[in-house]
Amino acid sequence: MTGEPLLSVRGLSVDFSTYGRRSQVLRDVSLDVPAHRHVALVGESGCGKSVTMRTIMGILPTPPARIVCGQILFDGRDLLAMRPRERERLRGTAMSMVFQDPMTSLNPVFTIGDQMATILKYADRRLGRVRGRRGRMARIFEVLGQVRMPDPERIARSYPIMLSGGMRQRVLIAMALLSEPRLLIADEPGTALDVTTQAQILKLLKDLVEDRGLALLMITHNLGVVREAADYVYVMYAGSVVEHAPTADLFARPSHPYTHALIDCVPKLSGDTAFRGIDGSLPDYTAPPAGCRFSPRCVLATALCDRPPSDRPVSEGHLAACWHLAEAAP
Repeated sequence: MTGEPLLSVRGLSVDFSTYGRRSQVLRDVSLDVPAHRHVALVGESGCGKSVTMRTIMGILPTPPARIVCGQILFDGRDLLAMRPRERERLRGTAMSMVFQDPMTSLNPVFTIGDQMATILKYADRRLGRVRGRRGRMARIFEVLGQVRMPDPERIARSYPIMLSGGMRQRVLIAMALLSEPRLLIADEPGTALDVTTQAQILKLLKDLVEDRGLALLMITHNLGVVREAADYVYVMYAGSVVEHAPTADLFARPSHPYTHALIDCVPKLSGDTAFRGIDGSLPDYTAPPAGCRFSPRCVLATALCDRPPSDRPVSEGHLAACWHLAEAAP
């Protein structure tokens, strides 16, 4: 992927301990997110996407979670080596997150303006800024306008229940932009929205990346969203990245059997190809396969798959971790 990464995750492994058992949730996860780039992390539910995101943001509960090894570099600085207060300050200013469900992420008993003012006051304190209520409201109106909300003053006076799903999603994006972050992480943006509103939200995020130079990491299971919005894609299965490539190349030449299976799960409008699911289920994280974690569900699996595969080149910027790339090729 072109460009120096603003965010670089290297060899990240995370375990969870519950009821005396250890779950190996993330294993050797590596990914890069440059500025001005829209990067997607995609995979089925339960594959470790949200754990990766929460580890990057520093909001993973420890315990039961434990970071076994790895680095999370933001602008060249290792977040895992920072003091808690220093990392908290960075999270509230240079890094922001758009949560998945706008209805549960907004407090129903406070107006949008009050909730945004609280976030802005917190960010100002971390940055050493002094801003009165009038200045905070001016900034709130400005950011609501940036996410294309009509009549920002009215929106600020409104309660969440008074807004549509798409408007609430825009409010969450506006909240994330209040501190002028350099990295934005969006968890399943537009999941609960109709396709028209979802397209508007994706267009808004894409414009923010291009116009403001943000680095955007989008967490999703929706390949349609990935194909429409992302520049580069990381495919995750059972806590490991199994393939990564520029978006167009990934869809033109999917190389890992799991990527093939995900694409085959998408219904075709033409109707000339039957819908196919993926047989089996995710492995037990307390006792995952020693080698390729997808091997129990893979039709190409052999004894060779009992050894962990490493990334192998498919084309420039396109790598896949599979022992059978030649057989998996379309």
